[in-house]
Amino acid sequence: MPLIHTLNNISKEGLQLLKADYHLSDKAEDADAILVRSASMHEMEFSDNLLCIARAGAGVNNIPLDKCAEKGIVVFNTPGANANAVKELVIAGLLMASRDIIGGIEWCKENSEDEAIAKDMEKAKKNFAGNEISGKKLGVIGLGAIGIEVANIATKLGMEVYGYDPFMSVKNAWMLSRTVHQAGSAEEIFRECDYITLHVPATDSTKGMINARAISMMNDNVVILNYARDSLVNDDDMKIALESGKIRYYMTDFPNPKVMHMPNVIATPHLGASTEEAEDNCARMAVEETVDYIENGNIRNSVNFPACDMGKCSAVTRLAILHKNIPNMIGQITSALAKDHINISNMTNGSKGKYAYSMFDLESKVDVGLVSLLGKIDGIMRVRII
Repeated sequence: MPLIHTLNNISKEGLQLLKADYHLSDKAEDADAILVRSASMHEMEFSDNLLCIARAGAGVNNIPLDKCAEKGIVVFNTPGANANAVKELVIAGLLMASRDIIGGIEWCKENSEDEAIAKDMEKAKKNFAGNEISGKKLGVIGLGAIGIEVANIATKLGMEVYGYDPFMSVKNAWMLSRTVHQAGSAEEIFRECDYITLHVPATDSTKGMINARAISMMNDNVVILNYARDSLVNDDDMKIALESGKIRYYMTDFPNPKVMHMPNVIATPHLGASTEEAEDNCARMAVEETVDYIENGNIRNSVNFPACDMGKCSAVTRLAILHKNIPNMIGQITSALAKDHINISNMTNGSKGKYAYSMFDLESKVDVGLVSLLGKIDGIMRVRII
């Protein structure tokens, strides 16, 4: 009877996918799996029962990945499940930055008691006219699930789109519109584009990537859109650029005390993936990943262990082993199985940085003694019989 603990409100669209023998637990220490959205888990202690954590969303900054890996806890995320929601907010940001829609709305509110508003607006509207985005250059930094959606729809809106991502997957490359110019560097986008939108994770190499040096390469009156991560922008350098007029608008989904006291900032309260549809999609994917791992040992969309998929378990026994990515690990495992005269009918193995995962479909049952013996091999974090 697998026990599932939820740290945040998880959409019922996802939870209803849990089978009858799955139960929700109020206690994290009893759970086999935890479903989480934004709650911070860095101070949590994890029990030995915990098999996996599924983040209903893409970012995993709220989860201690290495700590989980060392305890043999697989961390999943749900890439692409909220891509459409974020894409739509980015397009709204483009339109709000190019046309002074907010200024126009405020004027209407301020003049709501004016009997001559219909006449006066004809004079006032020139103050909020703005520009069209068609024909302008948009730079998309990061061509993952969201970046590709933004790039593709921007081409349909008549924009000249530049995309940059040195780590773009083959799958994403096939999905990207052929009309998108693939830039050779972020610097090319800084130099060429009128609008620049960020769609990269927060890593050591991306934090503060929009800084004084990057801004110095940009065109005057450029617009920066950040609906990805707050730490991608150096707030102090952004403030100087906005005050000087180098940057025309900073569109962000991450308000903070510094940002909210800068001129020409249009901030939203982290709305990017907050649509009902996105929350449903993320919850469904998180639950599906969790159930497949518990029942079959398959790993899809893990951020701390490699992808491994052997389909539905139909063997007498499936052995799933999380271990360090070190030499002769497979040899030690197969030798232990051979000593017990256990034949392997199928197997798979993958690695991701310091960590690896191996699954073995076996033609006979495995006793507790062998599991204990395997668990004592140096570098093995978890052995599981499925």
